[in-house]
Amino acid sequence: MINLTAKRDTLLIASADGSSVASAAEQVITAAEASQHRSVAVTDIVPLQRGDSHGLTGFCLVVGWAVGGYLAAALLGMASGARPATTPRAINRLIAFVPYAIISGLAGAIVVGPVLGALTGHLIALWWLGALLVFAVGAVTLAFQTLLGVIGIGITILVFVILGNPSAGGAYQPALLPPFWRAISSALPNGAATDTVRRIVYVGGYDITGHLIVLASYAVAGVIIIIGSSIHEHRTATG
Repeated sequence: MINLTAKRDTLLIASADGSSVASAAEQVITAAEASQHRSVAVTDIVPLQRGDSHGLTGFCLVVGWAVGGYLAAALLGMASGARPATTPRAINRLIAFVPYAIISGLAGAIVVGPVLGALTGHLIALWWLGALLVFAVGAVTLAFQTLLGVIGIGITILVFVILGNPSAGGAYQPALLPPFWRAISSALPNGAATDTVRRIVYVGGYDITGHLIVLASYAVAGVIIIIGSSIHEHRTATG
């Protein structure tokens, strides 16, 4: 807010929406004000929780969930064969992964909430967000393994680590990322989940539907590919 009759203005920021964005805005406005021989008072209207240093807890939580998801799925696939021999085996593999996704989601929510006190007050919402993310990552990992065998694990790392983590908006929110990374941020589970965590904790879950659709789409696509591929393999083997 600029008061033309005074020498001091007020800048409203929301560090919870991204401390790097808030810091950049503060630096730019402070420099502009100084050039006009004015000063600025900064008011943080949506501050970070005390334990959420630099707003990175949500990003770290999502990385932990995603890594656990693709590692567990990779181990499950390697233990029982990358390509399930029959459709029932493919379905059983997916069903077996559900309890892990639920437990992993709950564990992550407990660690950042009651244990660390970093993201408090939203245990249930974070739990089920984590479960959805872990299942989505696991389903995609199993799908890649079903289609490509062991090579599918490498494709999984490409999607969720090489592309997913840099574009997720951890230290630097998507608005500050280069064009390519900004463009893919919300289209990948990492970015969609990271922004959803922030919105759940700091803005009452506002406008998270699109992100949840992205996560659900990966989960559904993974399931369809796994079952469809197993049906095709079975028909090919018996035809």
